[in-house]
Amino acid sequence: MLQQTQVAAVIPYYARFLARFPDVQALARASQDEVLTLWAGLGYYARGRNLHAAAKTIAQHGFPQEAHDIAQLPGVGRSTAAAIAAFAFGERAAILDGNVKRVLARCFAVQEKTRLWTLAERLLPRKGIEAYTQGIMDLGATVCLRAKPRCDACPVAGECIARKKNLVESFPAPRPRKALPHKEVTWLVLRHADEVLLEKRPAPGIWGGLWCFPEVSNEQEGRRLEPLEHGFTHFRLRIHPLLREVPKKPAQAESPGRVWIELSDAAHAAVPTPVRKLVARLVG
Repeated sequence: MLQQTQVAAVIPYYARFLARFPDVQALARASQDEVLTLWAGLGYYARGRNLHAAAKTIAQHGFPQEAHDIAQLPGVGRSTAAAIAAFAFGERAAILDGNVKRVLARCFAVQEKTRLWTLAERLLPRKGIEAYTQGIMDLGATVCLRAKPRCDACPVAGECIARKKNLVESFPAPRPRKALPHKEVTWLVLRHADEVLLEKRPAPGIWGGLWCFPEVSNEQEGRRLEPLEHGFTHFRLRIHPLLREVPKKPAQAESPGRVWIELSDAAHAAVPTPVRKLVARLVG
């Protein structure tokens, strides 16, 4: 869950994105470069690509109205699809987001995800699916908290097995923390006058669809610049920029998927944060 400071930091980026793409049709008509340029600053670029792909599907075929079909949209998982189907179309579909998972895990003292899904489906009411879905989500978000749960205010406290056994803090079991691995790459920064060479990253993959400096072996010649650090969910990346000034654009550098671009334009292109930071250094 995002902290308040994190939410405040990304609001301007979402506002800018929604101002440019106020509806699905506008998003579907846009190019991927335009979408990713405006997505810059929000991270998780796969979400931006999936959102764009889903908009194209919806614009062409309309919005699906059943959970199974909604889950076929790019980037939409089982629980999200069920929530949409329940709230928008009144379908009896079970959700299992983090809040609901916590409520069920504690109430029934269950850890296994398959058993939690079985419980989520079994407990669905015959009527009032919208109120039930909202209620169980709110129960986890405001009462059955991850830390310091408010068991005294819980409407199902009398039936909660974890509470009866004094095992509330054990459900659901916390994920074991792993040390984040570190990776290192070398970027070749070819510069000709006020232009630099960028190449489009393949998708899927890290920064897929974005423009970056080419990765090379660290034995290449050039002036080594100060490294950049960047954190991902599953690892940390240390980038070693290697600046090489060239009097003319090398013919071998020009190929499909690569482009020479003015530094002033590169700062506003569909580039990830480390490229933006490095461009700012070069301009400065």
